[in-house]
Amino acid sequence: MTALIISPHSVHKMKSIVIRLGGYQKPASIHTRACVRFGEVLKREAGDAIDFQFVPDVLALGHKSGDLPKMVESGELSACYISSLRYAKWVPELALFDLPFLFPDRTAAYRVLDGRLGQSLRAKVAAQSPFRLLAYWDNGFRHFSNKLRAIRNPADCRGMRTRIQMSELQAESLRLLGMEPILEDIKIFVEQIAGDRFDAQDNPLTNIYNFNMHKHHRHITLSGHVYGVACLMANRTQYESWPASVQRAADTAAAEATVLQRQLAAAEDADILKKLDPAENEIVRLTPEQHRAFADAVRPVSDRYRKDYSESFFALLD
Repeated sequence: MTALIISPHSVHKMKSIVIRLGGYQKPASIHTRACVRFGEVLKREAGDAIDFQFVPDVLALGHKSGDLPKMVESGELSACYISSLRYAKWVPELALFDLPFLFPDRTAAYRVLDGRLGQSLRAKVAAQSPFRLLAYWDNGFRHFSNKLRAIRNPADCRGMRTRIQMSELQAESLRLLGMEPILEDIKIFVEQIAGDRFDAQDNPLTNIYNFNMHKHHRHITLSGHVYGVACLMANRTQYESWPASVQRAADTAAAEATVLQRQLAAAEDADILKKLDPAENEIVRLTPEQHRAFADAVRPVSDRYRKDYSESFFALLD
């Protein structure tokens, strides 16, 4: 009897490549909607060659948001989005996006992310980590919210127990404002927001609203003290194992999802401000002088990091 010989190419055609993307937010999130677009474009470009699976909210599965990079590193997920600072142990410069008042607006941020600095960091990720950086997403300008009092100047911050993301750099800045920073995953913070552990927090408006922080914090100050960068990261080993056509499809999907994600991010701030009820939330808009007072108070942090990363980061910032 003649043996049936199946070529590797035939096997490849018969079995789709699983690409599993993970996130940590609800359906209304701009990140979630961008992930959906990523999957749509991926299927359009690669068709049956891939089996796209989206895990929109790992928090609902019992994970912390900070588990996402580990899940990608292990191969449990093919890719995820999360704040750039979560990759700082491999590429320290990625944490520097958390420096206060680094960008005056989104236009300036996009110019840097899509320019020489962004490309340099992509290369460092490829050389120094188990990841491939697919895209830089807009994680929003971070603002203060709290349950104690309106924040209009640095003195109003004194003594506030403030939840921040897992960033020692941000903690340095907030200590200069007189706050008591508590580094905690957003999952734990949301679970404990109604208790006594935290007085305040900082987040983009989209998170303040979509995680229902505004229901516990009456006071919201549009400080814009940090522009957040989220990285859409893939497992590099998986990515490099994909056929060139699937790699191109993933790159195209990341690019088109990024266009949508940034459009949504820019529109989201105005939309959220319309949704907030003035009877429930006091919105503080800083004057130029008040804004400058905050920038001056935290400038020592930026000055120190400029000395340490003058060539690898700041020289490419402009």
